[in-house]
Amino acid sequence: MVVEDAPKTSASEDQAKTETNPKPREEDDEPEEGEIVGDEESASKPSKGIAPQSHALEHSWTFWFDSPAAKSAKTKQEDWGSSIRPIYTFSTVEEFWSIYNNIRHPSKLALGTDFHCFKYKIEPKWEDPVCANGGKWTVTFPKGKSDTSWLYTLLGMIGEQFDHGDEICGAVVNVRNRQDKISIWTKNAINEAAQVIAARLPVYHIFGRGFLDYNETIGFIFHEDAMRQERSAKNKYVA
Repeated sequence: MVVEDAPKTSASEDQAKTETNPKPREEDDEPEEGEIVGDEESASKPSKGIAPQSHALEHSWTFWFDSPAAKSAKTKQEDWGSSIRPIYTFSTVEEFWSIYNNIRHPSKLALGTDFHCFKYKIEPKWEDPVCANGGKWTVTFPKGKSDTSWLYTLLGMIGEQFDHGDEICGAVVNVRNRQDKISIWTKNAINEAAQVIAARLPVYHIFGRGFLDYNETIGFIFHEDAMRQERSAKNKYVA
């Protein structure tokens, strides 16, 4: 009588099955230190549908440019400001740096240039309704030495670092033959307390970071006086 033997599985076959069907990870198994969970293919692919994070600013801001060539044809006071042109409006930190890193700094601008950064929908003009009753704090720098302070001024404004920041309209750097000037424009010139408080940060933390002698006077001039008296306008407040 012939007895058929049951088929036997060789040790090599058992080993192959074990290798092709590894024991699944238990739920409570913790990955070892330095272990990457997941297969290599999925780890090498970028995540889809996730946009780079942007950081919104409290206000939108617009850069304005007034070229010396355009201003040279404007001889009358009533023509002042007619050559100013908006360049770009930004609303996030990333947009600011993308612009700032691709424009010329004050030391590289042509003589006679005025470069502004103002809150969106506020024009850098005396006649603008928001600016009309205001004035400006101004500090002077040796020729070509205003780059760093200009950056600090911009960062202070868009980062809302000023006390009474709602008083701030914007700032301008004026590039001239013998000196540069940075001015911060504010809304309400007659509010002396707010003006002096608003000036503390630019005076002591932006303008004064090793770029300015603390004994130098930083003055505030009313726009109304500047329009009537032009260069002979006197400081109403000092800090």
